[in-house]
Amino acid sequence: MPSSWSDKDERKYEKIKQSSLDRGKSEDRAKEIAARTVNRDRREEGRTPNKSTQGTGNPNTRLEDRSVKELGNIAADMNIRGRSKMKKTELIDAIRSKRS
Repeated sequence: MPSSWSDKDERKYEKIKQSSLDRGKSEDRAKEIAARTVNRDRREEGRTPNKSTQGTGNPNTRLEDRSVKELGNIAADMNIRGRSKMKKTELIDAIRSKRS
């Protein structure tokens, strides 16, 4: 656990990790789920310098439910030109057309 976490964050991490283990997740997966959850909550509360994700989002969520930044990262990975000037709906259309 990172040293920047509060005692409450550490308790939340342990509880989520134990819950994941109880549901049959592996030790590594349980740790990952717990850490991601605590870090997401810290980010949403503004307790970290990163207020938004740097990744591409959960691959199991619809494109419409992802942020513009996440869609931009997906578009960058796919080498879609003009992505920085696109709106959210345009990014979604470009990603879908590139995938098919």
